[in-house]
Amino acid sequence: MIKLKRFFYYIFCGFFLGISAFAPGFSGSVMAITLGVYQDLVRIVSNPLKELRKSLSFFAPIALGIIISGIAFVLVFDFLFSYHIRATYLLFVGLIIGNLPVIAQEIKRYPVQKRAFIGGFLCFAVAFGLSLVSLGADQVADPVIGGALFIPLAISGFVAGAITLVPGMSISAILIMLGVYGQLISMVNDLLRLQISYLPTLFVVLFCAAAGLILTARLVKRLFERFPGFANTCVLGFMVGTLFGLFAESFFLEDPNFTWPIGIAVLIAGFGISIFFIILGKKMRKRSGR
Repeated sequence: MIKLKRFFYYIFCGFFLGISAFAPGFSGSVMAITLGVYQDLVRIVSNPLKELRKSLSFFAPIALGIIISGIAFVLVFDFLFSYHIRATYLLFVGLIIGNLPVIAQEIKRYPVQKRAFIGGFLCFAVAFGLSLVSLGADQVADPVIGGALFIPLAISGFVAGAITLVPGMSISAILIMLGVYGQLISMVNDLLRLQISYLPTLFVVLFCAAAGLILTARLVKRLFERFPGFANTCVLGFMVGTLFGLFAESFFLEDPNFTWPIGIAVLIAGFGISIFFIILGKKMRKRSGR
């Protein structure tokens, strides 16, 4: 009974981690910390071949939950990007705002240092700059193997994997700044419709993401253990830069269905959804004894 309960709990964890991965503004690592599975994820990713059977029993139900939430959210976001892209960006802005207090609380736990402020400002500048550079780039295109977009997609996959375990970082928000989020959502949506022309591209992107995750797992763990204040301030800077970048970029998107009352409503909804999942994750962790 205990093993069965743990199995279903891990599926729920995977479901919320999937939400964190696909919905910009959510941090998968913060959600993993909230659910009590972050340390196990870091341990497994740092050395995936150690205690392989035990690792599979932990990761398999989490992967199942990620797949379930991924399918649902890919279908939803593909529709939103096609017909309500400007409102969707404002939804992402609300999601990010809701997660800012989580990182702020982490920063307060450590002494304030000058280098932390410098690092945070630099990360803000990088995130905001990437958003401005990618203006209009996140449109659905034709990213086929051998095409001009293949290398950017592979690099984006590696970057996404590298920041997966960084607390506070949103994978999908980074993919938006790199200008590939809409393309990846469209490709996965086509795959769900049994159109396999993009399958090789997606495989390479996933391979690069796995490589980035494995190669940086130990580095990320040591960085947050040795310099937690500095690391969390950098994350906060990146999140705020992403927030301003996405808000600025939303003004350049063509969306004939957009009105400001809708935009304000979805921004508030995004904030509320973010807070809801943070609270729900804490309750799930408490009930499961994690």
